Amino acid sequence: MWSAQDVARDQVRRRASGLDMAAVAEQVAGAAARERETTEQLRRGGSFSEFERDPERLAAIWTAKHVEWQRVRDLMAQTGWGAYEPERDAQGSKWAHEREERRDGALAARAAFEARRRGEADELRAELWLSAAPSRLIRAAAERAGLMPAQLLAQLAERVVVGEDGTVSVPPFTPSR
Repeated sequence: MWSAQDVARDQVRRRASGLDMAAVAEQVAGAAARERETTEQLRRGGSFSEFERDPERLAAIWTAKHVEWQRVRDLMAQTGWGAYEPERDAQGSKWAHEREERRDGALAARAAFEARRRGEADELRAELWLSAAPSRLIRAAAERAGLMPAQLLAQLAERVVVGEDGTVSVPPFTPSR
């Protein structure tokens, strides 16, 4: 759901809160080292760990973290802050707000998908193969009614009556659009 930059910005924003310039400088150096390590490991084609399934993404995240730590360091130097305060970081706050909006949108889309899926749970989709004679009858009846054969079959299915003895029948009806 989030890009490497989004992940890096979120993590740096949380970790940097309250850090002074020296601590941020350490984080910049650490991120630079991890960026070099992951880029080299990716170039060699070796695995990172049993837990890392996407080495390209890990390398991209460390590159983005390095860039974000540098941005935080530069912001603190420009503004003269003694410690990083995420609330005062206008650009970081804007990005955090955008991430939350995307997250909320994705969660709403997922909830809507789940609701549709639950609504469709009682539906039945079937592929039906009929022999020539019944197929011709269905096609002719559907054509007279101005329907697709599948629509006529759906109307037939909606009117099915199951008797107490298990017999299945459809009372006479006129197909409609």
